[in-house]
Amino acid sequence: MRALWMVVLLALALPMAATMAPHPAFAEERIQVAQNNSGERRTLFDILFGRNKKEKPAPQPQRTTPQRSSPSVVAPAKVKTIEKAPDATRLLVIGDGLSIDLAKGLDRFYAEDPQLKILGAGVGSSGFVRDDYYDWNEAIEERLAEDDFDMVVVAIGTNDRQVIRTDKGVFDPLTEEWRAAYRDRLAQFLSQLKAANKPVVWVGLPPMRSNSYSSAMSQISSIHRLVAFEFGVEFVDIYERFVDEDGNYTAYGPDLNGQNAQMRKGDGIHLTARGNDKLAFFVDKSIKTFYRGGSVTIAVADPLANSDAAQLQRPPFQGLSQVRMLEVAGIVRPLGEKPRADAGGLVVKSAQSTPAVRLEQLMEAPIGRADAFGVGVDLAAEDELPQLPQ
Repeated sequence: MRALWMVVLLALALPMAATMAPHPAFAEERIQVAQNNSGERRTLFDILFGRNKKEKPAPQPQRTTPQRSSPSVVAPAKVKTIEKAPDATRLLVIGDGLSIDLAKGLDRFYAEDPQLKILGAGVGSSGFVRDDYYDWNEAIEERLAEDDFDMVVVAIGTNDRQVIRTDKGVFDPLTEEWRAAYRDRLAQFLSQLKAANKPVVWVGLPPMRSNSYSSAMSQISSIHRLVAFEFGVEFVDIYERFVDEDGNYTAYGPDLNGQNAQMRKGDGIHLTARGNDKLAFFVDKSIKTFYRGGSVTIAVADPLANSDAAQLQRPPFQGLSQVRMLEVAGIVRPLGEKPRADAGGLVVKSAQSTPAVRLEQLMEAPIGRADAFGVGVDLAAEDELPQLPQ
């Protein structure tokens, strides 16, 4: 009986559902639900009573922090080199891989100077240690015989942290025996150039990325500096030009335009094109000590000329070394200061006066005195201090 009643009720409900039109609100909601792509579902209760969907919170504005300018890694624009004069000064650039890149930088730097021609003759992986691989003393002797250059720029040393083999034995890097043998090879090299009256500009080594390697390069560069000083060669110290604010190695730095650019290659040793353009700028300062826009002279102007200190017995310093000697002599005085009456007695050399101050005496001053250059002399440890002539 119960089943019969269920059949009757079902038969009555079907015609009513077929003739019943959907309410507009329901139809609209079906469209909205169908078009809702947010993935959120609405219940029948929400549709009947018009409850709105939860509104998403408005996106918060993102705070932007000022960004530092990223370093430029773009190579410098190509420079068109003009034709050089037939009698242009020939600048030879030699050394290891550093000199190869430096020659390109100098070529760009002097691209518009018809009186200066760059001759790149660097040899990769070379140095003054492995003369069995490449002998720079023999090579410079051959070039001097050919007389095919007027000036020379040297950038070398990155491959010299190796054992050195001599007739006296094999010595580990930077030992006392190694230093003596290394210095002898440098001296032989520079003595040939000096005898031929060829001006030399020696470029120091920059810092390296590896701390241990950088320390070794600094020691080797110090040997270069001392030998250059001994032979009256211009030495360009570039170390501080390629460090950060804390004095440490950095691959980036300001270029000639003051823009932050990549200065070093990925190996942490060599310089990029931008770095070599910057290096060429500083090397040019020493080149101009000898180069006079078409001619080369080794007669460097003496800043001590016509002064009391000019009569000092001095080594044959050149260029910037003369300026250092000027500082040693103390000839720079404040404006308006009257010179001492006996000042000339210490430095003027004449036939009627006592002999001039010997150079050795400048190095024997006691510690703490103004002219105590080098380590000075400890008075407590010395029985007698040499007296300056009156």
